[in-house]
Amino acid sequence: MPDFGRRPGDKPDLFIRSDDLTVTAVDLAAIIARSGRVFDRGGPVQIFEQSGEPPSVVRLTPDSAVILAHQLTRPVVLNSDGKPAAKTLSLRVANLYLSLLDWGLQPLRGVTTAPLLSEAGDIRTVTGYEPNSGFWCVPPQGLSVPDQPTLEEARDALAHLRATFRTFPFADSLMIKLDGFPCVDPATSPGQDESAFLAGLLTAICRPSLPLAPGLLITAPAISGAGSGKGILVRAIASIAFGIEPRAFTAGRDMIELDKRIGSALIEATPVLFLDNLNGEALRSDLLAAVLTEPRVDLRPLGSSRMVPLCTSACVMVTGNGLSISEDLARRFVVIKLDARVDDPEARRFPAGFLRGIAARRAALLSECLTILRWGRQNLTTLRRGRPVGSFEDWAEWVRDPLLTLGCVDPIERLRELKAEDPMRRMLAEVFTEWNKAHQDRPLQVARLSPHITRLIDPQDRGRQFVASFLQQHIGTRAAGFVLTAQKAPGKWGATTYAIKPVDEMSAPMPPMPPMLS
Repeated sequence: MPDFGRRPGDKPDLFIRSDDLTVTAVDLAAIIARSGRVFDRGGPVQIFEQSGEPPSVVRLTPDSAVILAHQLTRPVVLNSDGKPAAKTLSLRVANLYLSLLDWGLQPLRGVTTAPLLSEAGDIRTVTGYEPNSGFWCVPPQGLSVPDQPTLEEARDALAHLRATFRTFPFADSLMIKLDGFPCVDPATSPGQDESAFLAGLLTAICRPSLPLAPGLLITAPAISGAGSGKGILVRAIASIAFGIEPRAFTAGRDMIELDKRIGSALIEATPVLFLDNLNGEALRSDLLAAVLTEPRVDLRPLGSSRMVPLCTSACVMVTGNGLSISEDLARRFVVIKLDARVDDPEARRFPAGFLRGIAARRAALLSECLTILRWGRQNLTTLRRGRPVGSFEDWAEWVRDPLLTLGCVDPIERLRELKAEDPMRRMLAEVFTEWNKAHQDRPLQVARLSPHITRLIDPQDRGRQFVASFLQQHIGTRAAGFVLTAQKAPGKWGATTYAIKPVDEMSAPMPPMPPMLS
């Protein structure tokens, strides 16, 4: 760019080339990249910070790009006498800048107000952008964590956490009266649901430090579950881990609307993705499944015509009464069941100000969680190992195994129960069982299936094509001890036949091949 005699400290001139505005857009990209104020999260974004609020991510628009250009540069054109004159940057240049394929920006994985942890359990206290992790960080203050926690210190920290949340009605916990309120009996070991909560709390804290982690699902009975404390539990976890009040959103009308809302939350890089009040439904979402098991997902931002890759570092939490979960999501969630054991849980009396107390004690409660996490990282060889969990091996080592060693129950053990509750899995189990009764393992065309079987598959009587499509989608599916197989017709006009085979038969070793003739 031409030097028009700038003084030290002046903003650099941005020479607007009317004959080739793309050069101006490239020059603007270089200035913005050097400023350190804009990052790449599927496109240029800025960090918006407001007093008393956690940082948020704002996508750069043509208008905001013009404003930023004038904050960082002095856009100029040459007059007829060859002297520079200030000029407002046009929206056309801003659009050209946003249309570039490479802005030269540092990648932004997300925003975190939780501490960043190393493999050894060290706490990285960085304020602002942290290049190694790609996070914009606002570290918590007032932490007190032993350098080398002992087993006794880890046990004490767990006991303090359990005492803080003892009034929550974990479904399988023994409840007793303490100080006039129903509480979890502290003399008993954590049950399945309390263990799942403790795992969810530690998961939220170390989520920014892990490539992948399961989500947390909190459910209660369909009729008497309102007021059990699901939302309060989510807000308490977010308060301890991130020091924020999470913004809840609902599922909307259908799965398409749900995926749009999830996508919007991901683009904003919110630390917590909180899906609330999913009552009486079966949770299904291909995008949510990808978010929990893929470090990056492709999304199309609103108003954009191209897909952009986004890192997925949000802590996912879902609540609902009578909520079930589809099989493809079952292995991706730690599930907490609450049951107040009364008709009207919201009518129970408890001391006021629980969440205010959690916020006030954030540093102490977070320190106790970090004590457990650091103890686990420093004692890997002595930890009790739980059952294998695909995609979440790091999470299991960081979160699940230390809690197992301290006496908690493996939350992954609930996976078989969750699968059994999946409505689709129950329906398939019924279809396969009835199919075996009616037809055994005989190969049959769709037209020859028992009317009882077709009604189970197609209760709305949408026709033979619907049944055939359903069967095609579930070839190889196993349920109730059977597997669906298909045999394509050898001729052009033949029909595919289907059969139900026992799983044991399908898993039997193949017979040896006969020797080849010489």
